[in-house]
Amino acid sequence: MRKIIYKILNNLCLTCTIIFTLICLSIRDAYSQDAEFTQFYASPIFLNPAFAGTHMCPRLTLNHRNQWPGVPATFITNAFSYDQHVDGLHGGLGLMIVNDRMANSLQNNRVSGVYSYQMKLSRKFSVRLGLEAAFWQKKLDWNQLTFGDMIDPIRGFVYQTGDIPRGGTRSGLDFSAGFLGFSEQFYFGFAAHHLNEPNESLLTNETSPLPRKFTGHMGFHIPWSGNGSVYRETETIVSPNILYRMQGSAQQLNMGLYVQKGPYVGGVWYRNQDAFIILLGVEVGLVKVGYSYDVTVSDLSMATSGSHELSLQINFDCQPKKRTYRTISCPSF
Repeated sequence: MRKIIYKILNNLCLTCTIIFTLICLSIRDAYSQDAEFTQFYASPIFLNPAFAGTHMCPRLTLNHRNQWPGVPATFITNAFSYDQHVDGLHGGLGLMIVNDRMANSLQNNRVSGVYSYQMKLSRKFSVRLGLEAAFWQKKLDWNQLTFGDMIDPIRGFVYQTGDIPRGGTRSGLDFSAGFLGFSEQFYFGFAAHHLNEPNESLLTNETSPLPRKFTGHMGFHIPWSGNGSVYRETETIVSPNILYRMQGSAQQLNMGLYVQKGPYVGGVWYRNQDAFIILLGVEVGLVKVGYSYDVTVSDLSMATSGSHELSLQINFDCQPKKRTYRTISCPSF
């Protein structure tokens, strides 16, 4: 009886694998989407290239995201970036490296150079325009894939596949742009990524354009103290924020609130019909560390185990010759 049940399950697995493989290989006009970080402002030039140099002094950021660890084919994203303001260029320069790994078979690597130009429109309001040029490479490891002809009805995956690899690596250039406007207590921005919609298809002679991604974001930096004083060293900063993103047919609306008291930051976010997000951060000297957890509320909640994200930001000290430009007062996470 046990052997019969085992054989039925193996046949079912074989059937599902064949169907899934045929569906995947029959899609000619497939569309992919970007990786993302929950801690938007902890990866500022990933969010918007106009953020390059907004801290004025050199800034280094490291980000790690483990999305849906409850799923066997989990998604791991790591990013490194460095940026600083350069007076002679009237703006900022940045470098960003992103590695996005999907299961063990698919990787997307990206190296970007970023430039932003800052203008003072008034004593209290400035704007930045940002440009990003990136070299990307997407790789598929065919040795990590499984196919229906590898399955024995009794013993499982024991055979070598007769499937012949068709491609597996694609690379190219990608261009993005952004805009940022800010005063001492208010900021807003817009970014358009993948302006040239590069072809990411991993199959030879096939097309899979990466759709343009449009992001709009805005927020407030509101100092608050319960005794009527305006600014103090230990003041509480309340920062409500909203972010809207659209890529292809996918849309996303994020609404959240940060509260900072001294070196400590807490935040809550809601990503529409997807997740509640809890964030904790601390600043020690030049270093800021943040952790966030996405509590999935969609139909995937039981299977995904949420998402974990860590950020590390180092804001170096510097002595600018003259304070010509204002820094932006936005959250660090």
